[in-house]
Amino acid sequence: MHLKRGYLPTDEESFSPEAVEKMRTASRHVCYLINEGYDLQMASTFVGNHFALSERQRVAVVRSIATNEQLNIRKSKEKTTVSGEEVWIDGFNMIISLEVMLSNSMLFDCMDGTIRDLAALRGTYRIIPETEEALRILFDTLKSMNVATVNILLDEPVSNSGRLKTLIAEVAENYPFGLDIQILRSVDRTLWQKSNVISSDSIILDHCQSWINLMRHCVEGREVKMLKVW
Repeated sequence: MHLKRGYLPTDEESFSPEAVEKMRTASRHVCYLINEGYDLQMASTFVGNHFALSERQRVAVVRSIATNEQLNIRKSKEKTTVSGEEVWIDGFNMIISLEVMLSNSMLFDCMDGTIRDLAALRGTYRIIPETEEALRILFDTLKSMNVATVNILLDEPVSNSGRLKTLIAEVAENYPFGLDIQILRSVDRTLWQKSNVISSDSIILDHCQSWINLMRHCVEGREVKMLKVW
């Protein structure tokens, strides 16, 4: 049985209009606390308990918000054009978000402008029917931006990373840019040192030299439902 990427049967209730309104109120409380210096996880636990949020709702809030300082830093490092340049892609992060989009599962419009999902990798991954189309959307978008070289980094500890590398190479064969696919033990720390990073991972965005909000470009012109819980 093929299950939708990033979807649980309880999502319809957990993210109903009424639930989203409650999450927005909770988000305002968490934002106040983290801007006053409180730890994000501690603040989200305290507020989440107060508003009786489910674990999945709490994850959505945490992934959607940031401190004012983080927002300013991320905005200052965001690039909008990369014509003729080299880009570095957080492979699983980007591909899974596109799979979630194609599965019509939950996507979240976040405070820093990124689009995030609730798909939990946790060391396991398998190729699904949407994977190949996700890759084509990724490569079509990169082609439209006229990038020169694409580096895709995949996490070695994650299952099926080798199979995904093979599929990526097959799909990318006829695209005009240079391509290098690496399977690494520490994708995050490698991306911390890079410019033109493509990821929605908060820690990577806070550490990297510069980043491109590619997922936002990928959803343009598509009827994609995104929730704003802040």
